[in-house]
Amino acid sequence: MRIATWNVNSVRTRLTHLTTWLTANPIEVVCLQETKVVDADFPRQSLEALGYHVYPAGQKAYNGVALLSRQPLDDVHVGFSALLPAGRVGDLDDQKRLIRGVLGSRQVLNVYIPNGSAVDSEKYAYKLAWLTALRDYLDALLTQTPDLALCLCGDFNIAPDDRDIHDPVGKDDHIMASPLERQALQQITSLGLLDGFRHFTPETGHYTWWDYRAAAFRRNQGWRIDHHYLTPALAAQAQNCWIDRTPRSWPQPSDHAPVLLELAQG
Repeated sequence: MRIATWNVNSVRTRLTHLTTWLTANPIEVVCLQETKVVDADFPRQSLEALGYHVYPAGQKAYNGVALLSRQPLDDVHVGFSALLPAGRVGDLDDQKRLIRGVLGSRQVLNVYIPNGSAVDSEKYAYKLAWLTALRDYLDALLTQTPDLALCLCGDFNIAPDDRDIHDPVGKDDHIMASPLERQALQQITSLGLLDGFRHFTPETGHYTWWDYRAAAFRRNQGWRIDHHYLTPALAAQAQNCWIDRTPRSWPQPSDHAPVLLELAQG
């Protein structure tokens, strides 16, 4: 079984890329981010024609997440409010950034974590608040089901350590690599989550996002900011996790590449 995460940077703009890639790759569950479309306008029919059940959670022009699954998903929930009280969530669910679904004994939690814009900006503070809410959400979920087989995946907009940046020098005060962001991510993974990609590939030089400028992709000047994090029950089933750079090389691509997780059948 394969689970893929991909920030498509507008699902309608990259629809041909998405359908071409899915036709060539047998993926059971696909987690999309930055879909940038309201649910009524999501290109459902094109994906259903490929055999997927479609679960979007979007908004106009910005953000947006979606789950695609070969098999119907149970208990699909959008936003933090599915587990956290309204007073704790506040306005964090106004932006569509989190969707969770159940497939048999496994759960998939797809997130699009805020970029943060610049260190010390209002958007940076929002990002840190969002990450704290995500930790609370996961803590509540894992408290309910301690042995949960969960894949938390998506665009995290954080490079966990210096191996995940082509040139980490001077990035301490750079968005996506600042100490507070990394600490917030570590607080999430301290709940017992394994970095799926790093479990199989410890060396540097592997990235999921490349700026459109300065021939960054051709020069492989990227960042690894798209991740699969696995609870122990799911980590025991993991067989591989890798980045597929191919769609990033196509004309007018998303600036992100898909990341795939392979699990034992079950």
